[in-house]
Amino acid sequence: MSPLFGLRIVEFDGLGPVTFLGMVLADLGADVVRLTRSDSAGAAVFTEVGGAILHRGRPSVPVNLKDPNDRARVLDLVARSDGLIEGFRPGVMERLGLGPQVCQDRNPALVFARVTGWGQTGPLANSVGHDINYLALSGALSTFGEADRPARPPLNLVGDYAGGALMGAIGLLSGILQARTTGRGTVVDVAMTDGVALMTALFHALKARGLWTDQRDANLLDGSTPFYRCYRCRDGGEVAVGALEPRFYAALLAGLGLTADDAPQYDRSRWPEITDRFAAIFVTRDRDDWADLFAGTEACVTPVLSLDEAVTHPHNQARGTFNDQGAPAPTPVFNDVRAGGRTTPPSALEISDALARWC
Repeated sequence: MSPLFGLRIVEFDGLGPVTFLGMVLADLGADVVRLTRSDSAGAAVFTEVGGAILHRGRPSVPVNLKDPNDRARVLDLVARSDGLIEGFRPGVMERLGLGPQVCQDRNPALVFARVTGWGQTGPLANSVGHDINYLALSGALSTFGEADRPARPPLNLVGDYAGGALMGAIGLLSGILQARTTGRGTVVDVAMTDGVALMTALFHALKARGLWTDQRDANLLDGSTPFYRCYRCRDGGEVAVGALEPRFYAALLAGLGLTADDAPQYDRSRWPEITDRFAAIFVTRDRDDWADLFAGTEACVTPVLSLDEAVTHPHNQARGTFNDQGAPAPTPVFNDVRAGGRTTPPSALEISDALARWC
C-alpha cells in the first residue's frame, strides 16, 4: 500500500510549485483531484505545460469558479477532503468565495495549504514575481555564479520546487497529522522566500563563524575551490569533482598523477594555480574516460550527464529513478519499493463523478 493511501486532496490547478506538489502527493498514493479551468484556452495552457509528467496520477476536473453552482459543488468536494492546495495570489480564493474560512466552515479538519512566492503577509505579498525574484530576496541568488558576472539562477529548482512545493508537502502533511490529533484543520502559509531562506541555514552558520564570505565564487561549496567544481574534458563533456575530504582529495590527486606537494588542498593562495593545473589535465581525455578511470575510487568524480543521458545511466536504471517512458519516477523509496501512486485514475472527470468517488 502506498504511504499516502486514503488521503484526499483538492488541487487548484496552476503553474509551478502547486502542480509539482500535486504530482508528488499523487505519486505517494494520495487521491488528488485537480480542479482545472473549464474554459478551453486556460485548460490548454495548463495541459501543454504540465503534460503527462507533472499532471500524472490524478484526474482533471473542469470547473468554472465564477459559477455559483460549480463553487457549491467544489465546496462539497472540499467537505470530503483532508487537504487543499492552491497557489493563487493572496485574496483570490477569498474573492471566489473559497477562502480558508468558508472551506473550514464546511470541513473543520481541512488543512488549507497556500503556496506563493512572497507569502500571504508582508509588503510584497500582492506583488508579482517568479522563482528568480524569490531567490534574490532570500539571499540565495547572490551565491550562484561566477565572481565577475551577474548571478545566474539554478533553473527553477530551488524556489518553485524546493522552497515552494517540497516545503508545501511538509506543511500540508504536518497539518494533516495535527488535524488527526486535534480534529481541527489549519492554514499553511508557504512562501518560497521563506523556504529558500531556510535552506541557506548552513551558510548563515558558516558566515557567523567567519567561514563564508558574501563574495561570490570565493567559498568552499560555490565552485571556487579546485576540488569542488566542474571541469571541461577533451570531447566537450564535463566532469563534476567533489573531493572535499582529505582522503577523497588524495584519491583525486592519484588519478590525476599528482602529489600533495604538487597541489596542497587547503593552500588558498594556490587554488587558482591548482585549478588551472587540474583543468589542463582533465582536458587531455574524454569525459567518459575520466569516469571509467575514477570508477570505484573515493575521488568523487562523476560525469555531468544530460537529461537524456541520466535516463540511461546504469545506476539510475538499477534504482528505477526514471520510469519506462523516461520520466522521473516517484520518490522516495519505502521498504525497498518505489511508491507508484494509486491505481491509475481516469485522466478527466466531471465534478459529479469526482464527488461520487469521495462519497
